[in-house]
Amino acid sequence: MGVFNAMETVVAQLFEEFRKSYELKCDCKTCQEDMMALVLNRIPPRYTSSEKGQLFVKGEYTNQQLQSDVMRELIAAAAFVESHQHHRDGTASP
Repeated sequence: MGVFNAMETVVAQLFEEFRKSYELKCDCKTCQEDMMALVLNRIPPRYTSSEKGQLFVKGEYTNQQLQSDVMRELIAAAAFVESHQHHRDGTASP
C-alpha cells in the first residue's frame, strides 16, 4: 500500500455529497481536481501506511464538526475555482 494521505479518500467522498447540493459553474474534471487540491492543501493531512490506519482516519471523519470543516473548505474552493478556471486547453475562463 505504501504511504497514503487518508484525507484524499475522505475529501473525495464528501466532494461527491457536496456536488449533489451545490451547483458548480463548471463540472469538468480539471475544475473538480483543482477544488480537491485546494481543500487537501488547506486541511491537515492524515498519513497512514495500512488499510487499518486508513479506516481509523475515515472513522474520525464521521464527526459532524470535522465534516463541516471539510464542507466549508469545499465551498471556499468551489468559489475560488469558479473565478479562476484553468482548463486543459490552457485558457482561463473570464
